[in-house]
Amino acid sequence: MASNTTFAKRQKERARQDKQREKDLKRKQRRAEGPANRGPVEPGVDPDIAGIIPGPQPVPEDEY
Repeated sequence: MASNTTFAKRQKERARQDKQREKDLKRKQRRAEGPANRGPVEPGVDPDIAGIIPGPQPVPEDEY
């Protein structure tokens, strides 16, 4: 029984390490791209809310 537990723990730890490596790679890629490569930004426009239209939103056609 102890052998199975040790093997399961080893698998779980390896999966955790693999996931952490993937996250680190993605983080490094985002840093390498930098904020300058994210697209043009107009002066005086907040990029987080650009393109948002205030007021009631149209109902998607697939909800009928």
